[in-house]
Amino acid sequence: MSSNILAGLLQKTARVFPAGRLIIYGPGVFSMPVDISYNSLYMQAQQNADILRSQQGFNTESPVLLRLDNHEDFLLWFWAVVLAGCIPVPLPPLSNIEEQRKKHIQHLFELFSGPICITRDELRPYFIHDNHNVKIYTLESLREQSPTESLCHTCMDPETSGPALLMMTSGSTGNPKAVCLSYTQIISAVAGKASVRQLPANKPFLNWIGLDHVASLVEIHIQALFLGVDQIHIQASDIVASPLRFLDLLSFHQVCRSFAPNSFLASLVSTLEAENRQPITTTWDLSHLTVLASGGEANDVRTCVAASELFAAHGAPRNVITPGFGMTETCAGAIFNLDCPAYDIKIGSTFTSVGRCMEGIEMRVQSPNTNPSSSDSVGLLEVRGDVVFQRRMVGFRTGDLASTDSIGNLYIVGRITDVMNINGVKYNCEDLEASLLQNLHSQLRRLMAFSFRPAGLHTEHVAVAYVPKEPILQDQDFIYIHDTILQATILSTGARPQVFALEIASLSASSLGKVSRVRMRKLLESGTFTNNIESYEHRLKILRKQNIIQAKCSFEVLLLEDVTGCLGIEPGNIGLNTPFFDLGMTSMDLIRLKKRISERLDVDIPIIKFMKSPTVGELAVALRESDPCTRSTYNPVMTLRSKGANLPLWLVHPGVGEVLVFLGLSKEIDDRPVYALRARGFEAGEDHFANISEIVATYFDAIKRVQPQGPYAIAGYSYGAMLAFEISKKLESNGDEIGFLGSFNLPPHIKSRMRQLTWNSCLLHLMNFLDLVTESVVEDLDETIPQISRGEAIPKLLAIADTGRMTELGLNERSLSNWADLAYGLQSVATTYEPSGSVNSIDIFHCIPLKMAAKSREDWLNNHLSKWVDFSRTEARFHSVGGSHYTMIGADHIIEFAKTLRVALRERGV
Repeated sequence: MSSNILAGLLQKTARVFPAGRLIIYGPGVFSMPVDISYNSLYMQAQQNADILRSQQGFNTESPVLLRLDNHEDFLLWFWAVVLAGCIPVPLPPLSNIEEQRKKHIQHLFELFSGPICITRDELRPYFIHDNHNVKIYTLESLREQSPTESLCHTCMDPETSGPALLMMTSGSTGNPKAVCLSYTQIISAVAGKASVRQLPANKPFLNWIGLDHVASLVEIHIQALFLGVDQIHIQASDIVASPLRFLDLLSFHQVCRSFAPNSFLASLVSTLEAENRQPITTTWDLSHLTVLASGGEANDVRTCVAASELFAAHGAPRNVITPGFGMTETCAGAIFNLDCPAYDIKIGSTFTSVGRCMEGIEMRVQSPNTNPSSSDSVGLLEVRGDVVFQRRMVGFRTGDLASTDSIGNLYIVGRITDVMNINGVKYNCEDLEASLLQNLHSQLRRLMAFSFRPAGLHTEHVAVAYVPKEPILQDQDFIYIHDTILQATILSTGARPQVFALEIASLSASSLGKVSRVRMRKLLESGTFTNNIESYEHRLKILRKQNIIQAKCSFEVLLLEDVTGCLGIEPGNIGLNTPFFDLGMTSMDLIRLKKRISERLDVDIPIIKFMKSPTVGELAVALRESDPCTRSTYNPVMTLRSKGANLPLWLVHPGVGEVLVFLGLSKEIDDRPVYALRARGFEAGEDHFANISEIVATYFDAIKRVQPQGPYAIAGYSYGAMLAFEISKKLESNGDEIGFLGSFNLPPHIKSRMRQLTWNSCLLHLMNFLDLVTESVVEDLDETIPQISRGEAIPKLLAIADTGRMTELGLNERSLSNWADLAYGLQSVATTYEPSGSVNSIDIFHCIPLKMAAKSREDWLNNHLSKWVDFSRTEARFHSVGGSHYTMIGADHIIEFAKTLRVALRERGV
């Protein structure tokens, strides 16, 4: 059997090194790791391969997508795919932004012609939408099956130059591309990597990067198999949150090879420096560590010197940090600097060389005139050899600008394309700009996003420069623009941007109006924009300090201490309303803050909650159930947008009582304050409303406290439309003017529908509203769920709920049941409701109705929603919007909905 066959590699390793092991630490697990011998890995993968072969749609030699975060799951099923004779395609984590995720998945399934995808139950809903032919198999369902074939298989024997696996690029410059790695290429690569330095015998490798990345899969996992040595795997979040754990693992397992990018090395050094201010008794034995590869971003010499001294102090060689260059097309690192940092110090370089080629690869820097460039001149980097994708005699262009020195060491100068490389992950500048301009186009003349790396920073950072339409920005507009850029950039890249304003002349646009990002980067790094940045940040600091809100209770005080402790800043410089990311918080700081607060409160807080609640005040509201002192007297008003020139817009909650559904809408309505009314009963000790009159009186008083005088603009979503109508009548009877009343897809007559809803129905529809189950599930179960007991309904529905979404929302069985109690209470008080009286005007926004509410959209409009004309003293206006009842103001339709709403408000004169 040829050792050039990937499946044969595992089979041979299991036979020759049967006691070799995978040692896998699960998420948050730091003792008692899973221990799987190479022989057991082969046997388990073979059983899984038998299961795969029995699945409908299985075809030998076809691609199989793997979207698995857990290292153990991934490795068992990666090899199952290989042994089943298919081509594994590891997928990186999917975008949190639904539209981007759908486009990405659509592209994948067009690219691979509707392949099989193996994932977990909790991720399955991410792959389901209407426009692709996807065959999803979850681990939970596959594990319930038994192998149907004998375990005695011979290894597949495909062409050694054929595809062994397909690795996905980041897609930073468009759709992600699949890079085909052949059997010959992979084995040539691991042989070349193994020859870079003489490794100590029988010492393990350590990986803490997701196995969807070529470096962790080929450079660590497959190379360790090739050499027959043990390998340790741990989750990235557990290392990033506690960098010293990396040293603990290196020492405990006597690791000889691992990986650490420059930004992590800097974090490790700073963490140890902070620890050394206190008595420290830990002693690490790093004498076996031989290669600590470092790539994905440039290594600055200062960081490498400090980190090298750290490792040398605990027994590692001074040149253990091994900067290198590689890409998916070269099976990760293929060019290595073996004399870092000594050589780089000697020549006085700011950034380290990435060294020279290992066996199996050649490189050259090609000057623009197509002749090989001389030493020190910058040109296009080309590589070729056995380890290179699509092996050829001519060079493969990497897309990098590079130079070489007099002895042949390679230096990466930059990139040809306008792509930001933030902590080793690439982001497209144009995509970020488009996202920002979606909310700011009316206030800006120009906006430019680009990356930069001034002296002293350990990784590239994001810069966003803008030119406002108005020469002098008002304070509230200045803060709004800044906070919008801040939050959108954090959500897109995970990095805090350097934001500043410019005059249009400073952009140096071409005659066609194009601005060079490369030039902007050079100007920023050279200090040209220093005065602009200092002036901008001075104004921002003054405005923040003028409006600092002090903590009101111990819970908020402790949260402030968490933030200031993580960042090492003075408490007096931060208030409840200070954005975390204005304080210099990085993605690693964010992970540490999450860990600190989660451990103190003994609750797992999703990272997305910090991004969506980027001040202590907002975070305290989001976490208010964690401490009794934050439970204040019930106030129904939630401020979604505090500023704007036009009349405030009041939004009344749907039948579930919550107002999170209005967050997207409030971001699109940028010309007025936006307030939402939230039901009573979410907090411990709060009674549910007893009747509609009590609700209306409570909301009337709350509106008057915030906006004492009309005219009023008010709208309600679904059930909230009925409440908005009743509140408007009460305001009019008080002598106030209603400038606008909107009904979002609810008719005036609702009691028959309210009577149909049991507690079980409310739970089912609540779960649909929260995206825990799909609308098709609601349609399938809407008739049967009311027929079973509450005790039967809860476990049945939780079994099909999106567990990842449950975690994201911080829900469990108890909190979800309590929420269903509140929703059922709201529905119950409306079972006898009869609309009466009238208001001056009403606008009805209609979409596809629930199937149980009407036979068709035409039926819904003509026979249900049209009844509003009986309750308006002037002509009622009807507005068609996209989506269905539960999605009309969701992410896919919110922009168009907001446009329609803005026009309707303007036409009513508000």
